[in-house]
Amino acid sequence: MGDPILIAARRSAVGRTGGLFRNRNAAQLAAPVLRATLADGGLSPDMLDEVILGNVLQGGNAARGCALEAGLPVSLPAVTVDRQCASGLEAIVQACWKIKAGAAKAILAGGVESTSTSPWRVERPATPLDLPRFSAQAPFSGGGHGDPTMVEGAEALAQARQISRDRQDRYAARSHEKALAAQASGRFDGELVSIFGVEERDEGPRPGLTPARLARLKPLSPGGTVTVGNACTTNDAAAAVLVVDAAFACEQRGKARGLRFLDATAGGVDPALPGLGAVSAARKLDLSALSSVEFNEAFAGQTLACLDDLGLPEDIVCPGGGALALGHPYGASGAILVTRLFHDFKGAPTGQRGLALLSAAGGLGLAALFESVSF
Repeated sequence: MGDPILIAARRSAVGRTGGLFRNRNAAQLAAPVLRATLADGGLSPDMLDEVILGNVLQGGNAARGCALEAGLPVSLPAVTVDRQCASGLEAIVQACWKIKAGAAKAILAGGVESTSTSPWRVERPATPLDLPRFSAQAPFSGGGHGDPTMVEGAEALAQARQISRDRQDRYAARSHEKALAAQASGRFDGELVSIFGVEERDEGPRPGLTPARLARLKPLSPGGTVTVGNACTTNDAAAAVLVVDAAFACEQRGKARGLRFLDATAGGVDPALPGLGAVSAARKLDLSALSSVEFNEAFAGQTLACLDDLGLPEDIVCPGGGALALGHPYGASGAILVTRLFHDFKGAPTGQRGLALLSAAGGLGLAALFESVSF
């Protein structure tokens, strides 16, 4: 059996839909990130076995286009996975399991999303006389189960768990504070890859966003608690990691530091409360002795409900801010969580444990455990 180790991890800045990367498609976003990650790992392209990327909106095998745009060999296979919001983490987990099974020695894995340039979704008319209709989202569930929008699901969960509007706003404000502090301290500098050849910063974090200011925003649903201030934005970004077998890494690089993959689990819950999917997944893992948790903060109420159910303390969750501040580039978000763990654990003692955790549409969740290691 192999021993999966992450030896490099990079990401682009996170741009708002129609913002920084509005004219960059998925392949143009991912290519510089893939090249930088491979260079950091010190491997040549011919040493790779595969490219695995998560993507939600692009359609087709986006990973293949990204790999070719990056100048990787035409002989290198690539595959795209879609677990909705958890797609980027799913890609990394699949890479780790492949290496653990001995089916590969080196894989570039991660995710990419270009909400600014992705195709529109249009429903086919029932008859030739009907007009086509634009659709905001694909169906996430069936079989008689409810299929709420993300806002509806978040609102239902906040009400079910009695997460107050004030608590949601305070959590969202802290996410922005932490992200701004991380930017100011240079915490993200080692993660970032430039897309345009100049220094780029995450567009989402907003200074002066206090709970009092957030309290002035109107709920997205009448009488509700979810607002644009305590919910994430939609975004463009790419992120990638280089996963290798530890023996292969030692053979190629000698001694190095990285993240060891320990375990990963998926879970499912009632699609009417999709935000709880992360709880179902994480409860299958050993959550003791965690140093850091990177949770995809799609909504403040959803995040708080999951942390409450899992008994995770807020002070170890998203220490550099989460999606409430940085944004949620769907297929890339899970890979960004792992990239954050990789760089935060640089120089950490061996055995420090981190958790990457997401809920996904349709009532699904994905959780992955890693530990810092010297090998």
